Amino acid sequence: MDDDEQEWVLVGGGGDAMIRECIIGYNNNEEEEEEEEEEDSSNLKLIFDGPANYFTDAIPIGNGRLGAMVWGGVASETLQLNEDTLWTGIPGDYTNPNAPQALQLVRKLVDQGNYPQATTQAETLSATASAVYQLVGDLKLDFDDSHLNYAQQTYLRQLHLETATATVKYSVGDVQFTRHHFASNPDQVIVTKLSASKPASLSFTVSLDSKLNHKLEVSAKNQIILKGTCSGNDTVQGIHFSAILQIQISSGRGSVSVVDENKLKVQLCDWAILCLVVSSSFHTPFTLDSKKDATSECLNVMKSIEKFSYSELYARHLDDYQNLFHRVYLQLSKSENIRPIKKQISSTAERVKSFQIDEDPSMVELLFQYGRYLLISSSRPGTQVSNLQGIWNEKVWPAWDGAPHLNINLQMNYWPSLSCNLKECQEPLFDFTSSLSLNGSKTAKVNYEANGWVAHQVTDIWAKTSPDRGQAVWAFWPMGGAWLCTHLWEHYTYTMDRVFLENKAYPLLEGCSKFLLDWLIEGPGGYLQTNPSTSPEHMFIAPDGKPASVSYSTTMDISIIKEVFNETISAAQVLGKSNDDLILKVLNAQSKLPPTRIARDGSIMEWAKDFEDPDPHHRHVSHLFGLFPGHTITVEKTPDLCKAAEYTLYKRGEEGPGWSTTWKGALWARLHNSEHAYRMVKRLITLVDPAHEADFEGGLYSNLFAAHPPFQIDANFGFPAAVAEMLVQSTVKDLYLLPVLPQDKWPNGCVKGLKARGGVTVNICWKQGGLHEFSIWSKEHNSTIQRLHYRGNVVSANISARRVYTFNHNLKCVKTSTLTQLPSF
Repeated sequence: MDDDEQEWVLVGGGGDAMIRECIIGYNNNEEEEEEEEEEDSSNLKLIFDGPANYFTDAIPIGNGRLGAMVWGGVASETLQLNEDTLWTGIPGDYTNPNAPQALQLVRKLVDQGNYPQATTQAETLSATASAVYQLVGDLKLDFDDSHLNYAQQTYLRQLHLETATATVKYSVGDVQFTRHHFASNPDQVIVTKLSASKPASLSFTVSLDSKLNHKLEVSAKNQIILKGTCSGNDTVQGIHFSAILQIQISSGRGSVSVVDENKLKVQLCDWAILCLVVSSSFHTPFTLDSKKDATSECLNVMKSIEKFSYSELYARHLDDYQNLFHRVYLQLSKSENIRPIKKQISSTAERVKSFQIDEDPSMVELLFQYGRYLLISSSRPGTQVSNLQGIWNEKVWPAWDGAPHLNINLQMNYWPSLSCNLKECQEPLFDFTSSLSLNGSKTAKVNYEANGWVAHQVTDIWAKTSPDRGQAVWAFWPMGGAWLCTHLWEHYTYTMDRVFLENKAYPLLEGCSKFLLDWLIEGPGGYLQTNPSTSPEHMFIAPDGKPASVSYSTTMDISIIKEVFNETISAAQVLGKSNDDLILKVLNAQSKLPPTRIARDGSIMEWAKDFEDPDPHHRHVSHLFGLFPGHTITVEKTPDLCKAAEYTLYKRGEEGPGWSTTWKGALWARLHNSEHAYRMVKRLITLVDPAHEADFEGGLYSNLFAAHPPFQIDANFGFPAAVAEMLVQSTVKDLYLLPVLPQDKWPNGCVKGLKARGGVTVNICWKQGGLHEFSIWSKEHNSTIQRLHYRGNVVSANISARRVYTFNHNLKCVKTSTLTQLPSF
C-alpha cells in the first residue's frame, strides 16, 4: 500500500464545508463545485405552490417526540399536533391461561393435515386489539379577511431538509407575510415565528383545539393551556396530557388580548413568536400510577426556554439536527457535469409526476434524504418508537390504529438507521424491545408454557405481546420479537460496540433463543418445526381445495429462527460464552432446522408444503426474509436459492403498497440486479391522488409521504435503506462497492458517510458508470473488514482505527491519512 501521509480533518456542521473536506470531488474548478453544492442544497426542499387540501399535502416537522403538520393556509392556518405517548388504553395483561389447551388442539389438526379447520381453530389463540395512537389537537391561526385576497403568484410553502424548517410566504398588497416553523429536540418545543415586511402589519387570532376530551384556559394573557385525556377502559381513565402555547410579540409595537374566553388576539405587531410544549402522564408501559403532572412539566419546559431568544432557539435546533442530517451526502447525475440543467418545476408534486418521464436523479436524492429527515424527526433517544405513521396523525381512529406492526413495518422503520448513519435514532427500538421482553416473558410462560420471551404481530405503547384480534392469517404470528432481535446483532456489526452487545443485545437474544428452543417441536423427517405457523397475512389453498393460513414451518418462521440462532452463537463467541448450555442447545437445534426449499415452479416455497397460492402477487414477500434483511441466502454461497429468489420476485410482480415496493428494491439489490432494483425505485416515485386512492397501489403523496394507501410511513424509511444497499453492501469481513449501481441511470455520482458492517464509514465517487475513488475509515476500533470487492476484483484490506484509507478505481490504496478531528459519528 502506498503511504502518502496526510491529515484528514472532518468538519462538523455546514454541508459545504463537510462536502469540501470529506467528499472526493469531481472537478478541480472550485467555482463549479460551489455552484453544484448550492444547487444540490436547493434540491433538498419540498416545495408547494398552495395550501394543503389533505393531510398528505401538509408538511411534517418533528423532534422525535413532538410532531406537527403544517397546512399553510393563508387566511386560516392549521398545525395538527402530535405527541408520541398519546395512546388509548392502559397497561394490559397479555396472557391467556386457556391458550395451552387451544394450542394442542390446533397442533393436532395441523399434524392431521386439516389446515382449514386448524386455521379456524387458531382464532381461539387470538387476543384483543392493540391500543390506538391519538392526536393532541390543532393550533389554529386566523387572519383578517384581507388575507383572502393574497397574491397567489407570491405564495410559497416549503420544507428545507437542510434546516428541518417549514416556511410559508405570501403577499397581501405590498406586505409580505412569512411564517417559519421548526420542532426543537434540545428544547422540546415547537416554534413558530410570524412576521410582516412592514411595521405594525401583523394581526391574527390564535387558539388550540382537540378532538379528545379536553378543557381550555388562558393564563397571564399570553398563554393558552389545553388539558385533555385519552380514553382508558370502562373503569379507568387513560393518559392525561397538557399542551401550552405561549406568545411573544415585537417589543414596543402591538398588543395581545383575550377573546372568546380561550383565544388570544394579536394586533398590529411586527412579529410574533409562538412556543408550544406538550407533556403527558405516561411513565412506563407497565403502570398508569404516574405522579407526573403534565401541566407542571409543560410550565417547567416553557420556563427553561424563556432565557433563549428566537435566534438562539433556532441555532440550538440546527446544531442538534444537522449533527445527524449532515452525516450523509448523496449526489446522483446522468451527466458528467454532475447536475444537468433542468427546467424550473413549480412543486415537488410536479417533480414526482415528471419522474416517470425524466427520471431526474435529484428526485432520488430528495426522497433518500427525506427518509433520513423523517427518522430524525420521529425517533430520538428517549422517545417512543416510530409507529405506523411515524408520529404524525390527524385522526382519533387512524388506519390500523397507528400501531407498530412487527411483521415488517416497525422493522422497516429502522432499516436506514445503521447504513444511513443514524444509529442514535435506533435507541427507542431497543428500549421498546426490552419492554416487550418483560411482557413477552409472561406471554411465553402462560400461553405457550415456554421459557424466554415472545411478541406477536401488533403492539402498542403498552408493549402488547399477545396475538392480535381476529383471524389467524394476521393475528397469529409469534415471530415478531425474534425479528426485532436481529436488529440488535446488526447494530453490533455496524458499530462493533461490545458494551452494547454484552449489556443490551445479548440478554434479549438469549431470552428470544430460549423461547424459540421451546417453541420448536419434533416434526417429520427428523426436523424441528414450528406449529402452528403462518406466513404473514397470506393464505394458501389446502389439498382439499379450501383456503387456509395455518400450517407448520413456514419459510419465514424458519428463516428468522436461523438468523436469531446464528446471531446468538456469533454474539456468544464475541463475549466468550460459546460453551454455555444455551449455546450448546442452540447449536443442536440449528442442525435440525429444515432447509429453504424450492417449489415445483422454481420459486422459493413459502410454506413447508408446495401449496397452491391463490394470490401470487401478494404484497408480502415474507419467504424471502433470508435474502433481505436476513443473510442466509447470498449470491456467493447459495446461488441456487438466489436463482429461485429471483424467480419468486418475478412471480410476485412489481405491484404492491409502498413498503412492499421498497422491500422488493432491497431484495433485488441483494441479488445484485441493478435493473430491477432501479425499477422499484422508479415505481415508488409515482404521484398518488388522495381523492382517488386504489388499494395497494403504493406511490407517494404530494408531501412525499408513502402510500399503502392510505399513508403508512415505513416505505419512506425502506427507500433510503434500499438505495444505500444499491451503493454499498457488507458483511463483517467483506465490503462491496457499487454492487447494484444502475449505470445508465446514475452514471456519475458521489456518496459520503454511509456506514458498513465492520464499523467503517464509506465515501465513494464514481464516473461514467464506474468507480473513480473511495475512502473508508473506522472511528474507534480496528475494523474487521478483510476484503474489498468491486466488479469481481477483490483485494485484502487492513483498516486501523483513526486512519482514512483512500483507494483508486483499481482498489489500490493511494493515500492514508490521520483522522485528527473525530466526528460525533
